[in-house]
Amino acid sequence: MAKIKQSVLFISFLKFISMCLNSFKRIQLSKVELSMSTSETLANKETPAVETSNRRSAKPVICYEVDCLPNYDASLYQQARQSMEKVSEVIVPPRDAACFTVPAGHFFRIVSVEGPQVGDLNLWNARDLSERFFSGKTRQLHASHVSTGDRLWSNLPGLRPMATITHDTLSWYGWDEDGAGVHDVIGTRCDPYTNYMLKGVNYNNCCHSNLTRALARSEGISPEKAEPHVHDVLNVFMCTGFKKDTHQYFMKASPVRPGDFIEFFAEIDLLGALSACPGGDCGSSHSDDSTPCYPLLVEIYKPADGALANWQSPEANGYNGKHGV
Repeated sequence: MAKIKQSVLFISFLKFISMCLNSFKRIQLSKVELSMSTSETLANKETPAVETSNRRSAKPVICYEVDCLPNYDASLYQQARQSMEKVSEVIVPPRDAACFTVPAGHFFRIVSVEGPQVGDLNLWNARDLSERFFSGKTRQLHASHVSTGDRLWSNLPGLRPMATITHDTLSWYGWDEDGAGVHDVIGTRCDPYTNYMLKGVNYNNCCHSNLTRALARSEGISPEKAEPHVHDVLNVFMCTGFKKDTHQYFMKASPVRPGDFIEFFAEIDLLGALSACPGGDCGSSHSDDSTPCYPLLVEIYKPADGALANWQSPEANGYNGKHGV
């Protein structure tokens, strides 16, 4: 009898536990349903017009105050420019790329020589490929398009000026009625992956591929090892903006003509790579062979000895790198 009573008690206990669990589940489901119902109610609640107007009227705030950065010393660079002499040059063939080196304290120019042509520029620390041009930070510190006085900044953790723009024959362009400007740090670079995704075509003369081949040749490494070092570019001479209605990135025919150039001062030892974009002046298409393309010229200039007596190459960023650890 004792065993039968124990069994009955045990079964009753299990039934009680089961009832408790079921009750707990119903409570939790009710909470979830209530939460969903509340969130749906809030989401579907019509926001008063006055409130939406207030939300939209918030004043824009510049993300980075750059007053603390060293001013562009135009007189220093102009004095050095007056005594500089060309020491080398590199021709970049159409729909291809080429590398060049620029010692710190030298100038380099990208020149239009035969016809309107856009170029995609990559820059690296000549002694360390892991330090390279950071287009996003350059955009945040300066603007969507750059010109004389602006700097090209390196990636983290170095974050220092790699080059300073010292002359730009297209500075007159400013902003046109479409909101477009020249020399943008918005776009990335035409590449074969996006081209294949959109067109289903293998095309090997996109700027990404051109830069990859050029870096591989320059460094004596395989394209597979070179490709990860290729990065977002400065779109030299490219005329771009955002559509006012859809806010889509657009391009239009570049105003560059033979004889125009943009000039840079190398703040550190630089390895550069320039691609003559397959889009030519980027007024119709890119990533194909249908557009007229022209070569670009890179010229390297050395200032006279003593012309930069008051200049120093910038050190890497001073942050301690601890990240709170």
